[in-house]
Amino acid sequence: MLASLALLAVGLVTLVYGADRVVAAASGLADHVGVSALFVGVTVVAVGSSVPEIATTAYASVYGAGTLAVGHVVGSATSQITLGVGLVAAVSTLTIPRERLPAYGGGMLVAMAVMLVAAASGTVGRVEGALMCALYLGFLAVVAERADFADRASDHDGIHDPRRAALWLVCGLVLVLAGGHLLVTEGRAFALAVGVPPYLVGVVTGLGTTVPEITVALQAVRADEDGIAVGTLFGSNVTDPLFSLGFGATVGTLHVAHVSRVLLAGGYMLAVSAAVVAYFALRPTMGRRVGLLVAALYLPAFLIV
Repeated sequence: MLASLALLAVGLVTLVYGADRVVAAASGLADHVGVSALFVGVTVVAVGSSVPEIATTAYASVYGAGTLAVGHVVGSATSQITLGVGLVAAVSTLTIPRERLPAYGGGMLVAMAVMLVAAASGTVGRVEGALMCALYLGFLAVVAERADFADRASDHDGIHDPRRAALWLVCGLVLVLAGGHLLVTEGRAFALAVGVPPYLVGVVTGLGTTVPEITVALQAVRADEDGIAVGTLFGSNVTDPLFSLGFGATVGTLHVAHVSRVLLAGGYMLAVSAAVVAYFALRPTMGRRVGLLVAALYLPAFLIV
């Protein structure tokens, strides 16, 4: 049991560090090409920082750990919309332009709803996975069409030497693959040894792999790059439910146990997300006091599971 726990921790650290290198390298390459801060946040950084979830669901499909995969995505999305948004707003006021909210906030809510509908049957098959990936590509197309390519993301903390960035991109992906393998296999072994549901292990590891998104968003808002912060937090919550889970299901069918528990926790994720979107619809700026309140909304997630 202790060996599994130790390897689980090693896998989580390796996964997070690898994802951090992937994000830095991909952001540097995007900046070298010259695209907007918001576009980088919603696409490159959101996808890059979701690499842990993508790797986790892919491995889960191979090892028959679909319940852990869904719990991982729900835990990650819940922590991002509560802890992520709340802590960023507490550090520095977070602003989302009203014209951006329908695409990013609406896209997030639709992505979460689609994931819950897919998981409700207890099985997310390859066809459903492919459709979820297609929906995500459609979301990216909408974002790309509305992106302002004149607003470069030059302040983002990326690796700006193209050769060095390409090297770190490859190395980071290798670390992510290794860490994801350990996370799924040892997380499943630990759950069996302790006698807790794999879904609960997934929720806890989901919090761990959210660290890259929260870190990127905090760094971005301190550098007055609200576009990166908003794009990362909201974009990742579109990427994880649609693409991460969809990709895993496309690799191999995901079987979900304890469906009622999954739907309860997923319903809470969707409810708090809708509340955050509604707040930004009424007031585009979130300050410290409300940010701390939003961050506190993460705590009930553990009572539900």
